[in-house]
Formats: sequence, C-alpha cells, structure tokens
Amino acid sequence: MELNASYTSLVAVGDSFTEGMSDLLPDGSYRGWADVLAARLAARSPGFRYANLAVRGKLIGQIVDEQVPVAAALQPDVITLVGGLNDTLRPKCDMAMVRGRLEEAVERLAPSCKTLVLMRSPGRNGPVMERFRPRMEELFSLVGDLAERHGALVADLYGAPSLGDPRMWDVDRLHLTAEGHRRVAEAVWQTLGLPAESAWETPMPVSAPARWAQRRIDDVRFARQHLLPWIGRRLTGRSSGDGRAGAHFDTALGKAYYITPGDGASPGPVTGWRRLDG
Repeated sequence: MELNASYTSLVAVGDSFTEGMSDLLPDGSYRGWADVLAARLAARSPGFRYANLAVRGKLIGQIVDEQVPVAAALQPDVITLVGGLNDTLRPKCDMAMVRGRLEEAVERLAPSCKTLVLMRSPGRNGPVMERFRPRMEELFSLVGDLAERHGALVADLYGAPSLGDPRMWDVDRLHLTAEGHRRVAEAVWQTLGLPAESAWETPMPVSAPARWAQRRIDDVRFARQHLLPWIGRRLTGRSSGDGRAGAHFDTALGKAYYITPGDGASPGPVTGWRRLDG
C-alpha cells in the first residue's frame, strides 16, 4: 500500500451494500459509501472517473457473470469488490460455490486494476447476525486468503463495535444509514493509504434503550414492511434487483460508462457529475 497515494479512477462492484441502499437522497436515488468515497477521491485528482456497477439483491454468481467482466474492461486504478453475503443469508447456501465464484472474481479483477479492495462487511448486532455468523466468518476468512494471494487490500469492518450498533442500521435491519455509509467510506479511504479525516471506529454515544413497547412496535413494522416481503421474494424466486442495472451501466448499449465532475476544482456530489462516453 502506497501512503498518501493518488487515484484517478474507481469502479465499485457488488450488491445493495455498494449500491448505497438506505442512504436515500431527496430525489429518491441512493448515495452510499462508494459515492462518498468517489467524491472525496475526485477532490484530490483532477479528471477523476467513477462507475458504480452494484445492484441490490445480487448473488455472487450474478456479480461475477454480470459485473466483473465489465469492471475489468474499464481498467481503473481502484476496484472495490463486495459480494457473497446475500448468498450466506439463503437457507440452502452452497458455500463451496460461493468460495469458488469469489475466487474467480478476484482472479479476474486483480490483474485489471492497480489496486483491488476487498471487504469484510459489517453486520448489525442481533439474532440474525448470530444465526449466520459461521457462514459470514467462513466467507471473510476466504477474503483474507484471497487478498494475500493476489495483493489486494482488505477494509476490515467486521466486528467493529461502531458499525455493529443497531443505530447505524436502517429500519430494514439490512442496510446502513447515511452515517454508517459515511464511516465505511472513511474506512476504505484509510485502507487506500490516505490520511484519516475522522475516526470511523469511534462508537456512537451511549443512549438510553428504547422502551419495551416501542421495540415491539418497531418489530411489527419491520416484519410487515421488510421481513415478509423478503420472505415472499425468496419463496417465489424473485429478487429486489430483477430488471435493474448498475447506476453507470447503459442497458441499451450493453456497456458501462464513467462519470466525472463537471468542475474539477469543485467536484461536489456524484449526482451532479457528467457522463463520459468513448
């Protein structure tokens, strides 16, 4: 890792975590940690380019088949790859398949960029986390092995108390809030060897727990709005990502594209960046 390095392009690959779910903007779009990271990198590098290919609900096989070849073709300075957790949440998860496809992704992406960043993703403290912890830890052990073998970096967020705090998670209990995404962006920023701008590991201030009645109301709301629809999609073989493409993938042309700040001196949020073709 080069300290205080300069990066001119970033491509993000993955599922809802990288798409930015629950970091909702006023126009109904999502921002997320990858967009936050891109804006910060652009402030350091004039002409910076960025593409987010992540799509909610995608399994590792879909990520490898649909996003990995596209990301590799863009030849960026940095690629971030986060995938496999959606597989671990499935009742009949084939961990051997997950390991094989993730390894395939790393083998394809590592030679196509200057820096590949993998991640041990955070998890919300609670019973769901405990149920799936063995699969997650098996996945994250492989992430470490693959990083060592292929010279990739690892943003290690798993087990960080700051990101396990339920207050960092949206009401769906699967996706981070805006503050959670901001902290992930800072963690990846530091993993890239850039000077810390905040302490993402710092726990949130202690607060009084919600009353029993409020917790039960929250549980009912969660079950009605998020858990039951999720179960319904599993039973019918549907996904929240069906029919969707990455934010910077043109389905009509069948290819991805970069976006870049309109004003290199003042990049601003990626929602205001312009598309680069060719």
